[in-house]
Amino acid sequence: MLIKIYPENPNAKEVQKAAEILRNGGVIIYPTDTVYGIGCSIDKPKAVQRVARIRDINLEKANFSFIFHDLSHISDYTKHIANDVFKMMKRNLPGPFTFVLEANNNVPKIFKSRKKTVGIRIPDNSIIRAIVKELGNPILSSSIHDEDDIIEYTTDPELIHEKYMDKVDAVIDGGFGDNEASTVIDCSGDEFEILREGKGILE
Repeated sequence: MLIKIYPENPNAKEVQKAAEILRNGGVIIYPTDTVYGIGCSIDKPKAVQRVARIRDINLEKANFSFIFHDLSHISDYTKHIANDVFKMMKRNLPGPFTFVLEANNNVPKIFKSRKKTVGIRIPDNSIIRAIVKELGNPILSSSIHDEDDIIEYTTDPELIHEKYMDKVDAVIDGGFGDNEASTVIDCSGDEFEILREGKGILE
């Protein structure tokens, strides 16, 4: 299923439709402020396993991130966030960044592993944030990669739909995506460390 949603003013009915698919344990592909992502509701273990299978990633070793609607529920999945880290996140989010924080005990249950960190994303994209808000909890997220040697990420939602329509429950067409991934900042240690230079300049 291809669901067209316009970023300027996401249609509430289409947003509800996407959230309902996630609520029922479905997997969707959606736009972010960087590349298109694939994900599911974090409280649906079978869907989490499905995302790992589609991405051909071992769930125990996976570095999936969580997409939140805003900063208010982050403490449900992370340990104490230092003041300077929180301030930096507040300055830069929503934006094309993934902040890696120390995970609390809720996270390993989702990944069935001893995972100690979790990547936090609040994309500057009204479509996926509206879907997550409607869903009521974060979604697990991974980027859509391309087999093309030149372009690492697929940006055309219709091509994505063609390729994945048998594997996922819906592709959200929010227009062309970007082909540069987010910048990943590890805040789980004493010092900030940039693990991947991507889109966005950290303030």
